[in-house]
Order: sequence, then C-alpha cells, then structure tokens
Amino acid sequence: MNRIIALVVAVVIVLFAASSMVYVVDQRHMAVVSAHGDTAPVLVGPGLHVKLPPPLQTATLVDTRIQSVDAPDADRYVTSDKIDILVNPVIRYRVADPLRLFADTRGDAQGLPERLATMSRDALGGVFAKYTLADALAKQQDIATQARTAMQKAAAPLGIDVIDVQMTRVDFPAAMTDSVYKRMTAAREQVANEERAKGAAEADQIKADAARQQQGLVADAYKEAQTIKGEGDGKAASIAADAFGRDPQFYEFYQSMQAYRNSFKPNDVIVVDPGSEFFRFMRSPTGGTSPDAAAAPARKH
Repeated sequence: MNRIIALVVAVVIVLFAASSMVYVVDQRHMAVVSAHGDTAPVLVGPGLHVKLPPPLQTATLVDTRIQSVDAPDADRYVTSDKIDILVNPVIRYRVADPLRLFADTRGDAQGLPERLATMSRDALGGVFAKYTLADALAKQQDIATQARTAMQKAAAPLGIDVIDVQMTRVDFPAAMTDSVYKRMTAAREQVANEERAKGAAEADQIKADAARQQQGLVADAYKEAQTIKGEGDGKAASIAADAFGRDPQFYEFYQSMQAYRNSFKPNDVIVVDPGSEFFRFMRSPTGGTSPDAAAAPARKH
C-alpha cells in the first residue's frame, strides 16, 4: 500500500514537473525565456516549447499586438498664449523588441500603460507650448503627429513602437470657457475688420486707377476731337477761300446771311441805322445802295 501511494506521488510530481517544462506560445505573443544568473534571456516565437522547470527557467509572454492606452481623465495643457485646454489622448502602440522591454521592466510590464501616458503628457505639453490657442484648435493633426514623433524617441529604449497619437477631446476648463470664447470672438472680429479695411483700400485704389484711366481717355478723346475739328476748320477755310476767290460777291452775301441769322432772334427789337453797311444786302441782293434805302423804316422786327 505504501508503495502504491509513493508511486502515485512520484507520478504526480513527474507530471507537474513536465507541465511546468512544456509551454505553448500562440500567434499573438512572443515568449522571453530567462534563467537565474548571468544567462541572457532568449526570445522564442509561437509554437510548442520546452524549458527547465521553475525556478531554473521562466517563460514570460509578451503581447505583440497593437494595443491602446486611453486616458480616462483629461490632461491639462497650456498654449503659448497662456490658455489652459483639456485634452484626452489615445496612444496606439506595439512591442517591437520584447527583449528590451523585458530588460527594462524585469518582466513586469503592468506599469507600461502608465509610463506611456506620462510620455504622452510630456510630448503633448511640449508641442502645445509652441502653439497659440487658435493655431492649436486649427492644427490638431499636426500637434498629434509631432507628439507621436516625440513619444517615438522616448519609447524606443523600451522596445516600444508608437504607431499613432490621437486626441479624442480638446476642450476648455469650465471656469475659462466664457472668457476664451470672448477672446476668440474678439480675435475673429479683428481679423474681419482688417479684411474689410484691406478690401476698402483695394476698392479705393481701383477707383483711383479707373478715374486716372477715365481722365486719360477723355484727354485723348478731346485731343483727337480738337485735331479733327482743326482739320475740319482748315478744310472749311480752304473751301471758303476757294469760293471767295471764285466769286467774292457771293462770299460776302453768304457771310452777311450768316451774320443776320446770328444777330436776329424771334421777338427781338433792334434799333439800327438803315444806311448801315451791315444791312446792305437787305437793301439790294447785290449789296449795292438803292434809292429807297434812306426812306426805309428805322425799326425792324
């Protein structure tokens, strides 16, 4: 009976030892096999593996999938214009070098999310300090990219590859919301006023240019008109001179008719000397003096 009990105990011990020596690594993990002493840890991939029983050797599984760290509480950051904002960052990462992570954490990676959250606070704080509030709100993707680059450098010694940093919330503290909105409104109004002033200045410039062009066109047109008029007057004078040369008496008659037209208006009363040279063509079609000229009435309408 004692032999049977001893045999059972021995079998149990053997099975327990065997179970502690055989382990399985699935596709989602890598295993770091370490031993006491100065022996360097060994990295093994997915599959069925055998090791020495503890405490001679231990196998630590490391999750190599893409993981996320989502801070439950918003972190407070300060912009370059000294305005506080609340931000909830989300960090996506994966373990790129399990041996580095194992060496740094001594096999205990439970504090890794908190360390990454601290890195994100440092990275985002440094980036937000470079931007004003307006720029920070308008360039959130640029800020996230810069924060990821900064975190990548900080997490590289841990064997961590930071894949992405996103901000799920960007808001103001409740006590500052009204004042911030007023400042933003004032800033937008200032920009609008500057744009209006710029537009008004451009409009005035356009009007001034148009006025100068108008004056230039009017001056050119007047110059051309005077030139044409001068040419017409010259031609008219030439024609008149030619006509005067051919028939001086007709020219004098025509000139007198034009003078009569310009001098006499309807309903005018004119007192003149009937013997005046001015009325010689009224006295005679040929411009001579007739005997009845002296007896002509002194008033004409």
